Amino acid sequence: MRILVTGTAGFIGAALAERLLARGDEVLGIDNHNNYYDPALKEARLARFVGHPGYIHVRADLADAPAVNAAFADFKPQRVANLAAQAGVRYSLKNPQAYVQSNLVGFGNILEACRHGDVEHLVYASSSSVYGANRKLPFAVEDAVDHPVSLYAATKKANELMAHSYSHLYGLPTTGLRFFTVYGPWGRPDMSPMLFADRISRGEAIDVFNHGNHSRDFTYVDDIVEGVIRTLDHPAAPDPAYDAQSPNPGSSNAPYRVYNIGNDQPVQLLRFIELLEQHLGRTVAKNLLPMQPGDVPDTWADVSALRRDVGYAPNTPIEEGVARFVAWYRDYFRRS
Repeated sequence: MRILVTGTAGFIGAALAERLLARGDEVLGIDNHNNYYDPALKEARLARFVGHPGYIHVRADLADAPAVNAAFADFKPQRVANLAAQAGVRYSLKNPQAYVQSNLVGFGNILEACRHGDVEHLVYASSSSVYGANRKLPFAVEDAVDHPVSLYAATKKANELMAHSYSHLYGLPTTGLRFFTVYGPWGRPDMSPMLFADRISRGEAIDVFNHGNHSRDFTYVDDIVEGVIRTLDHPAAPDPAYDAQSPNPGSSNAPYRVYNIGNDQPVQLLRFIELLEQHLGRTVAKNLLPMQPGDVPDTWADVSALRRDVGYAPNTPIEEGVARFVAWYRDYFRRS
């Protein structure tokens, strides 16, 4: 198939593009190469596949509608995976306008391009952050998500609503995937695995928020990519059991779906740090601090719907995933 992937210089986007190319798909990647974190890491990710004969790369911002429309017109994708976004909960407190432009304006341009390009299926990245102030665990797609605690989360909730309107009005099949704490090789430097690994490798104390009482549904990147591909291959369809008098937020009488995609096995943050210390060969002091604004104490994905509909089955234990991450980290940064 011809698949357009946005965010191919990013963590998950690069891993997805590599897997799609390996199975024989043609891929057009779009990325704006912004400097939210070190652009050299983005270039290194791209170097793994940018010379592949089945890959075309476009440097453009999703908020640039003419550039997005031109990419769609030239490539004529059959399916689209929209993984580009301004990421990060904490950064949204400092630079909210970046989230409006990328996550709202940019996503609107993608929806319009998909509509006019007769795209068979749009899969897009939502986030576990949409659960916001919810405390019932595990988080399920049937739960209401009306209390976001960061602008980042609000933009992801908005993406789901925007997608539903296009599915309803224009019959565009859309599927939103709520990602839960993805980690692994080539990960983002602003996320806790890389931040912790940096400080542990230097023997420096690490800041642990919520006094170490966080738990996260850490999900290895290969399991995430497998789930994204399975979802791409199963275009959303109207739910025959949908009841308009008792609506299910995860489905619709339009070709629309929302799923959690996680490991379904929450891990205490202190356990994750302990595994990093083991594989990096040193222990460090922990500064136990209060909860940060926009953060949530626990996440846990109920992935039963994704298991049922596409056969999603994450199978990377946290011990194995952390070992692979640290092996990559040492090799990439030449640290021992």
